Amino acid sequence: MWNVEKLDVDSTLHFVIISGASGSGKTQALKCLEDLGFFCVDNLPPALFPKFTELCGQSGREVRNIALGIDIRERGFFGDLFTNLERLKASGYAVDLLFLEASDSVLTRRFSESRRPHPLLPQQPLSEGIRLERQQLQELRCRADRILDTSELTVHDLRDWVSRQYGNWDQKRPMGISLLTFGYKYGVPYDVDMVFDVRFLRNPNFVPDLQPLNGEDEKVQRYVLESKESETFLRHLNDLFSFIFPLFESERRSYLTIAIGCTGGRHRSVAISSRLRQMCAAMGYEVTWRHRDIHHAQE
Repeated sequence: MWNVEKLDVDSTLHFVIISGASGSGKTQALKCLEDLGFFCVDNLPPALFPKFTELCGQSGREVRNIALGIDIRERGFFGDLFTNLERLKASGYAVDLLFLEASDSVLTRRFSESRRPHPLLPQQPLSEGIRLERQQLQELRCRADRILDTSELTVHDLRDWVSRQYGNWDQKRPMGISLLTFGYKYGVPYDVDMVFDVRFLRNPNFVPDLQPLNGEDEKVQRYVLESKESETFLRHLNDLFSFIFPLFESERRSYLTIAIGCTGGRHRSVAISSRLRQMCAAMGYEVTWRHRDIHHAQE
């Protein structure tokens, strides 16, 4: 039993716990954190968290940022992991649980390229191992602070993402805002914090001169943004963001992902996100901008 009161708690200790599907990039993420100066340990049993944390706390300021790679293939580990993660947080430490995943087809390709069997079911088809591991990791995924789908990321993309998120984790800085536009006809993104549906706005797709353009074009932006509905919607979003962003920051969130969707992801969502980008930047936040479906055919 971990008696928190007996620990000499050093609240400056920061923990990044990395887990997720085999083949999703956990090893590369851990290597990147090591390059960033994190003290990294792979596959530390959760039962050893208390002693490990105590030793790190006694080391002075030499060890401040710690990354732990957790590869759980036995259901019995979950109880220890969840219990000890809650105790870390209750002790006042900054803890971030990062869950990496990828699509079945991408995981299959990565295993095939490396010629490795799936570690969970080495004697069976890859698809069975991937399916079983995804099922076993579902509860851990639900408890994650952030989820990253690495399906479309190269090794360099993953390293860049990790560097942006954790490169200055021990320094206070504004929360990052990631804006993602999408089309509902292609599916709603699941790895986001907030989703806004702008299909109620007038649609440039029904204007012949605007249909072949996209929301980055000035003509489309004027058509979408200069309506009364858009102005009212953006005003309400400004009030909402002004209220909730500081609250998320107080919970030690380093970034938020906000998705804006229209029918095809080419016109209205892109135009609205351009104004949201300006709005968030004016509030002092670093903003990244990505259009998932802008190059699909017209709505």
